[in-house]
Amino acid sequence: MNAPKPSLDNVNEKLIQPQQLPSTPIYYVTSPTEYPEDEINLLDYWRVLVRYKWMIFLLTTLVTGGAVLAALLAPPVFRAEVILSPVAEEKSGGLSAIAGQLGGLASLAGVSMGGGGGRIEEALATLKSRIFTDAFIKEHQLSGLLLDGPPIQVDERWPWVAEWQEKWKAYQQQDAGNTKPPTAWDIFKTFNSIRQVTQDKTSGLVTVAIEWGEPQLAASWANELVARLNKHQKQGAIEEAERSIEYLKDQAEQTSVVEMRQSIYRLIEAQTKNIMLANVREEFAFKVIDPALAPEEPTKPKRKLMIILGFMVGLMLSVFLAFFLSFIKNQKAQDKPAVTPAHSIASESEG
Repeated sequence: MNAPKPSLDNVNEKLIQPQQLPSTPIYYVTSPTEYPEDEINLLDYWRVLVRYKWMIFLLTTLVTGGAVLAALLAPPVFRAEVILSPVAEEKSGGLSAIAGQLGGLASLAGVSMGGGGGRIEEALATLKSRIFTDAFIKEHQLSGLLLDGPPIQVDERWPWVAEWQEKWKAYQQQDAGNTKPPTAWDIFKTFNSIRQVTQDKTSGLVTVAIEWGEPQLAASWANELVARLNKHQKQGAIEEAERSIEYLKDQAEQTSVVEMRQSIYRLIEAQTKNIMLANVREEFAFKVIDPALAPEEPTKPKRKLMIILGFMVGLMLSVFLAFFLSFIKNQKAQDKPAVTPAHSIASESEG
């Protein structure tokens, strides 16, 4: 027997009905949980500062007070400066031509062919040299003054500062008396520490500065250094020219060539002119543009800057110490093992 065929209405109803899809799990993506310990909470920082406020206040006050005391006890230092211009040498084209004809004879005689750059560097090196400085110190008898230091300047507003400076100076001298006596090298280093020589590469001007506790002495030493340097360089140039003339005269007597003799006599004439010019020129190596004057205000110490820096260092140090102590305290609290209360253990055992 054939099975009955389904009617078309039933088939259409099944097709029209929506098919149910198999149920699938739905996943929701959520943002990662931020734990409280990873958050930057400014309120916690403020609580730390409030908790250690007295320590921050006391430490900042202590460091600032130390800076104030150091600024008041520091002796004043005055800076006197001399501005110099190198003296340009005269052109010596004819002299160079004569020296070229004579070959190495002019070099042996020590005849200068011009070129002021080398003489300027030589003068600056002489100014900084130990021999020149030692002669200056001995001439002005500065050994004792350099070792003892400048006298204490008494300020009427703070007379107690001068007393403390005198005590500190006496302590330093007593401590120095227990060591070996100072040598000439020690005195040179002391003077070299208060003398500064700089040259501007653009303009070529030279600045000679002296830093000392007495403004009059600082200005006097700076001017005397320049005057002594010009005198030293002039005397050296004259002696060099005289030696050249003596050598050239001996060579002129030994040669029989007329042209050679004429060239030698021209060199002798040029060296004689150099001696005459050196004798009449006081500012031989450097011309003084601005002489040193006694300064009215000290350049060191910068008391306001020292006090401000002391306050900032004290504040930063105290804040850092506060956070460090708070960190140590939190670490100890986390490392401490948890203890179960005794009554809870008893209740669990009864149950």
